[in-house]
Amino acid sequence: MAYDVIVIGSGPGGYVAAIRASQLGFKTAVVERENLGGICLNWGCIPTKALLKTAQVFEYTKHSKDYGITVSDAQVDFEAVIKRSRGVADKMSRGVQFLMKKNKIDVLMGNGKVKAKGQVEVTDKDGKATVHDAKHIILATGARARELPNLKIDGKSVIGYREAMVLPKQPKSMIVVGSGAIGVEFAYFYATLGTKVTIVEFMPRIVPVEDEDISKELEKIYKKKGIEIMTNASVEAVEATGNGVKAKVKTQTGEITLEADVVLSAVGIAANIENIGLETLGIKTDKGRVVVDKYYQTNIPGVYAIGDMVPGQALAHVASKEGIICVEAIAYNEKKYAHKPETIDYMNIPGCTYCAPEIASVGYTEKAAKEAGYEVKVGKFPFSASGKASAAGATEGFVKVIFDAKYGEWLGTHMIGANVTEIIAETVVARKLETTYQEVLDSIHPHPTMSESVKDAIEVAYGEAIHL
Repeated sequence: MAYDVIVIGSGPGGYVAAIRASQLGFKTAVVERENLGGICLNWGCIPTKALLKTAQVFEYTKHSKDYGITVSDAQVDFEAVIKRSRGVADKMSRGVQFLMKKNKIDVLMGNGKVKAKGQVEVTDKDGKATVHDAKHIILATGARARELPNLKIDGKSVIGYREAMVLPKQPKSMIVVGSGAIGVEFAYFYATLGTKVTIVEFMPRIVPVEDEDISKELEKIYKKKGIEIMTNASVEAVEATGNGVKAKVKTQTGEITLEADVVLSAVGIAANIENIGLETLGIKTDKGRVVVDKYYQTNIPGVYAIGDMVPGQALAHVASKEGIICVEAIAYNEKKYAHKPETIDYMNIPGCTYCAPEIASVGYTEKAAKEAGYEVKVGKFPFSASGKASAAGATEGFVKVIFDAKYGEWLGTHMIGANVTEIIAETVVARKLETTYQEVLDSIHPHPTMSESVKDAIEVAYGEAIHL
């Protein structure tokens, strides 16, 4: 078959790029080796949120007396919890199948690789290979769990995020190596359901990419939940025993041995750039990522790359936007689209972590802003002072805003609390529009809501606090 566009990979970057290409009049196909929707829909964003919701519901039952309700003998059916999560993922994957049919996109099941310039080879599960012509090839193969040399994932003693979502039975104890989004989300899920969890983090603080105040708050809350946290520490070796694992952990005070049922490796991701034909055309890579221009074209004309396999934040919403921009740029150059797409401002990408309490952030941390030379105004509003948070019984956390003292530019926002991932978009839009602090304060926020805490934090930053 001959196509205008072939997308290799159907994750949130790939399937979105394919749909946009079809909308713009391109004859389009998408290649997928496993399940439509990629890792995000099947093994990442969506099923993990289903697991985390279960943990939240269980946590509510344990504290139901706080709301005047008595619930007795609440039990976890771990098998049913996993089954629900897989059902949510399957439903979403079927939704992508529907979108492919709706947009008249051909789905080519199998392993895809660049065969030659303008050609994609697809090998199905039986080993049969077919070659398809394409004027434009978009690589969207995503990423996988990164493995440390001394922490190989075997699926039993040491597991990755995929295995953590489908364990046959709940472990009594777990060591989580790494405290990024994956690590702290699974730590919350398993600890809430009753597993004894220990987090081992190489850096001086957990969630190290976040503002320091966020890290301190989450560590305090997690310790209160009974999660043990070890920072400035690294797992040097793991030994399988008859009853589980022994992990040798290097700390600042010496080496210790931890015992647990299983170790979860959550030390980041590695891009899927092997065996997709990059070497065939001499497509450039750097530090394990494909090198692209601002419209995601590689050094080879007609070949593009988006998502986790290129530099930038490895986030689903980033991959989707990159896919749209890539396709619209192709269409613009071929005079099929009237507008040259605007490129992404990677300093205005929201990051969300769905532990409990949730974390959401965008822009500069306080430390980064000062290091960049800004004189800053900082405001912090605790949810303990929020009427809605108090009514909901969700008073943990705060909203922290950072402004440039000279011009009033909104430099960043950092939140930790219930449902803050639903609030962060206000900052993203405001920063995009170059909104000043006064314009935000002049915009009436609904009361009582958690979102009005953003306004309250800005009032604190400028010495105008009403509710604090």
